[in-house]
Formats: sequence, C-alpha cells, structure tokens
Amino acid sequence: MKTIRIGAGAGYSGDRIEPALELAEKGDIQYLVFECLAERTIALAQQARRKDPEKGYDPLLAERMEAVLRTCHERGIRIVTNMGAANPFAGAAKIAEVARARGIKGLKIAAITGDDVLAQLKARDFPLMETGAPVSTLDGIVSANAYLGAAPIVEALKEGADVIITGRVADPALFLAPLIHEFDWSMADWNLLGKGTVVGHLLECAGQVTGGYFADPPVKNVANLARLGFPIAEVKPDGSAIITKVAGSGGNVCARTCKEQLLYEIHDPARYLTPDVVADFSAVTITEIGPDRVQVDGGRGHPKTDTLKVSVGHLEGYIGEGQISYAGPGALERGRLALDIVCERLNLACVRTSELRFDLIGLDAIHGPAHAMGLPAEVRVRVAGRTDTARDAARIGNEVETLYTNGPAGGGGASKNTREVMAVASVLIPRDIAVPKIHYLGV
Repeated sequence: MKTIRIGAGAGYSGDRIEPALELAEKGDIQYLVFECLAERTIALAQQARRKDPEKGYDPLLAERMEAVLRTCHERGIRIVTNMGAANPFAGAAKIAEVARARGIKGLKIAAITGDDVLAQLKARDFPLMETGAPVSTLDGIVSANAYLGAAPIVEALKEGADVIITGRVADPALFLAPLIHEFDWSMADWNLLGKGTVVGHLLECAGQVTGGYFADPPVKNVANLARLGFPIAEVKPDGSAIITKVAGSGGNVCARTCKEQLLYEIHDPARYLTPDVVADFSAVTITEIGPDRVQVDGGRGHPKTDTLKVSVGHLEGYIGEGQISYAGPGALERGRLALDIVCERLNLACVRTSELRFDLIGLDAIHGPAHAMGLPAEVRVRVAGRTDTARDAARIGNEVETLYTNGPAGGGGASKNTREVMAVASVLIPRDIAVPKIHYLGV
C-alpha cells in the first residue's frame, strides 16, 4: 500500500532550522512542511509590508531555504509553507533568488494569494466574533486575512510545483493538501479529510509532538532536547498514520506526546472547524507500536461550514515596560520600595494608563501575592503599562531606569522598551469573498 512521508520543518516563525535539514537529509520524506504563521505574526508582517512593499514574508524564509532547498530539490522533496505571510509573491521571488544564487535550476515555485480580504472587509461591516460589534468600531485596522484551505495547494501540486508558499492558510491544510493530491481524495469525502486533518494537527507544531512541549521533569523526562528531532507522519490512503521521527534524533514520540498535541488548542474535539472540513477527533485512537512510533486511527469529519474565519489585526495603543534587579539581604524590601517609587512618580507625571502592572519577578509576577512563598534571595522589579501614546509608554520605562541612582541601593541590569500593540480580532465571512489565486515562478 502506498505510503506518503511528510515531515514538519517548523512549528512557528522563529523555530530551529537544523531539524528541517535533518528531515530532508535523513527522513526519507516526500514533503517538507514549514508552518510559521500565527494570528499576530501575519498582522506584524502586514505592518512590515506597509513600510516596504518588497517585504512582509517570514524573516527567516531565505535562511530556511538556503539550508534545505538544494537537498530537497535533488531528492524530489516538495516544500509547502505559509512563510509568505503578508506577501507570498515577494516570498516566492526570494526563494527564486536563493535558488539562482546556488545554481539550482528547474525549480517551479507557486505563490498562493487571496487570503488578504482587507478591502472586502472594509466594504462590508461584519460583526466581530468576540463582541458582536461591527468591525468598523475597531481603530487602526492594519490587516484582514482569511483562513484558506487545502484546495489551492492541491491545484499547485497537480501543476507540478516544487515549492508552494502561501499566506494565511489553516495550519492542518498545509499537511492535508499533499495527502489529497497523492491519494486523489475527494474534497467532499469528509471522513478522509477529517483523518488528514488529524495528521496535520499532530504535525503542525513540529517539536511539540516529539517531546518539546511535553517535557516536564521529573514527571515527564525527555532525552536530548537540545537535539530535538521534528516529526514525520507515514500516511496511508485510508488516512491512518504513524507518527515518528528521524532515528537517533533527540526527543520522544509516544502515546502521551501525541495525545497532548491532539488536544492542543482544541475547543470542541468533536467539532474542530477548518476551512476544509469540520473534523471530529473524538474517536481517534493512539497506539504505541514501537520505539518512537505511534499509530493514529479513527478520525472522522463532517461537511465544512459556509463561512471562513478572518483574523483582523488592529492597533491598540502602546505598552511601556521597565525592569531592574535587586539581590542579597533585603532584596524583597528594596524591590517593594522601588515599585512604590515608580508608582508615585507615574502619578506625579500624570501618565495615563488603561492597564498598569507592578510585579516582583521571583515572588509574585505569575501567581500573584496570594501565592508568594518565602523570602527570595533576588527579585526583578517589572513595571508595565498600556497607554494611548508612545510618550506615556516611554515614561514608564524611564522611571524604572532612574532607580539606578534615585531609588533603593544596589539596583542593576535595568532594561526598558516601548512597543506598539498589535491586537487581533475575528470575523466570519462568506467563502466567496476570499478567492485564492496561484502565481507561478520558474528558475
């Protein structure tokens, strides 16, 4: 029976690059998928494109392609990625540039666009999923990207594309598309699409399913995480799969790592909504069949919805932050005095904030004062606030920094930063508003 081996080369934008090369060189794979987009990531990419029309793709795109492109091309491994972010066409051009610089010829690159629906969104005032208010009530809308499905990727594969780069595509769809193409699955066979979505969901976060996010010593020990191997799915035409990794790589694939990843970011396991199918994970079985080999069966599916989700990126003020450390006898008392000083200083300066936090990292920054235990030997003061203006945000960090000479004794390692807040909201749109387009480049 035909088996397709798909490797997950990345699980987020800044992920390690070495495991992807290991998959290309030693994984005996036919597809290498880089999943690098999050809701906020694409909104930030849209900001980058506004500053430079030739940017807006993933900042590590060139470096990743420099690492794997030659090996993949020589071995016939096809690459699928959403590293196009806000500018897939420019990303495709960058891949072509990398190929030419390395003397790679005969490469067909496909760029998939159509997820950017900002103009359409502004023309029709859809309600926000979070509040029900019209999308026009948001100030400073920067981006609106619909989650596309597997169909345009499947089409590009049928047209012989060696590398496919997309913008906002649902994470599992990046893995589902090669299965639809290779096994000639119907786009209306909901159970097969559901099974393929299970595979995609298990792979989409890369090192999480091979033990990275699972590790929690001493209860859950995972060996050699510094050399963590990324996962491979061996998939058969019936949608069943074995999750594994390159032999000898770090990490661990077991029933528990797969179960944790299966439930990761899932609201209703029986109705996991994607652009391609409403997947049902409730009957999935996970069975260890050998070292680092887990059999996955039992996924199902139901007809897809009539709408697509859109992530709307919008500006929402600024955050100012300052930090400084105190250590040794009396560290806690000096840290508390430092917070009191900054609080009074911000009041004297009439700094206006919609949210303001005063934390002692090492004591109460995560769980709050009620859970503080014992007297720490060191604390790090952190003050952070949300403001309407960059000026007010900068003042927060500045007041913490002045504790060097105007506050308790012994402060060190001060840092400060001011950043614009990119918030994300969601709307649902009719499917016909987001029309995928495929652009081909040859090298």
